[in-house]
Amino acid sequence: MYLVVIAWTYVALMMAVAEANHPNGTLLGAVFTFLLYGVGPVALVIYLMGRPARRAARERREAAAAAASGEPDGGGEAPADPVPPVRKEP
Repeated sequence: MYLVVIAWTYVALMMAVAEANHPNGTLLGAVFTFLLYGVGPVALVIYLMGRPARRAARERREAAAAAASGEPDGGGEAPADPVPPVRKEP
């Protein structure tokens, strides 16, 4: 994945250099070319491709927090008896 990111950044950089060196080109146009064709799409791709890793890390943190609390449900109350005990008449 990082090879594609490096290659696309290189292509966007070369486009910006060509924009800056063209007789009708400007330095501001080169900066916007690099930002809009290079940095923006690369940042979006890295963010989207990193989603599974972020999800796995979040699940590991939640599992570690649940294990550290010592309670299976994570609640703060003692478990209640679902059926109250019936007392026999003397």
